[in-house]
Amino acid sequence: MGRSRLAVVNRDYAPYSIARGIAWTPESDLHLTYSHIGMYGLVMARASTTSDAFNAVAEPRRREILSYLAAAERPVGEIVAALGLEQPSVSKHLRVLRDVGLVRMRCQGRQKLYRTNAAAIRPLHEWAGTFERYWQHQLQSVKALAEAMARQGAPGFPSPNPKPDAKPKEKP
Repeated sequence: MGRSRLAVVNRDYAPYSIARGIAWTPESDLHLTYSHIGMYGLVMARASTTSDAFNAVAEPRRREILSYLAAAERPVGEIVAALGLEQPSVSKHLRVLRDVGLVRMRCQGRQKLYRTNAAAIRPLHEWAGTFERYWQHQLQSVKALAEAMARQGAPGFPSPNPKPDAKPKEKP
């Protein structure tokens, strides 16, 4: 193996080496190859937020912006004021959402107005819909449990059929 492919661990890097589980002593002549060094610093590459709609909406603030824009077309200043975010941040998020096609922009004089693009949001909705049957099943189970507990008179659960002749207690 060529000398250019080796990295020498010296006294300056001893704490780093020890923390990584590499035995080092001042007397040792320990050499690590770049491949050994690389295995301790593995970083998974993130998908670009502009690669598709799913990556774009992974960021909570972008979902907030999309939800806010769902009601009506709005200028950037109104989005900033309503959501309490900084203007540069909102502009960057809108740029990402626009790049993947989730929002559309139009200019009205000097003002830029943004609105959601329903056609681009449809794949997100359809994908999330595949899990709806699980949510519905869970909600039905919770409802059935709550109704059963209410019928049994469990504390903290109001009776489903209150007595019509019952009078509210008067405060002294």
